[in-house]
Amino acid sequence: MRKTARFATTAVSLAALVAGASMLPMAAAAADAATVKMGKEVAYDRKKGNCLACHMMDDGVSPGDIGPPLIAMKARFPDRAKLRAQIWDPTANNPSTRMPPFGKYKALSEAEIDAVVDYLYTL
Repeated sequence: MRKTARFATTAVSLAALVAGASMLPMAAAAADAATVKMGKEVAYDRKKGNCLACHMMDDGVSPGDIGPPLIAMKARFPDRAKLRAQIWDPTANNPSTRMPPFGKYKALSEAEIDAVVDYLYTL
């Protein structure tokens, strides 16, 4: 292969690689937005998370006051795994809690719990 042909092939390959890589953050951001949206839907769904029954949060209407308000969640739970564990089974930390163990009793799927955590981290 001549030098100019090899150079052109390398240049086209490099351009394709850069163009593809530049699209990755946009795809990841769209997936994150979709996950956050799903998490909010699960949290507000009366047959799923029903977080509003006990917590004041975001733009929820008629929130309950049994649980703490869900605000500044990243500051309150800097370790994402601890927040997820709290949703999965809050009785592990507090056997007297009124909060249901959504994961332990399979009220929510693993993906739904992850989505709720992603949504709560936006609050």
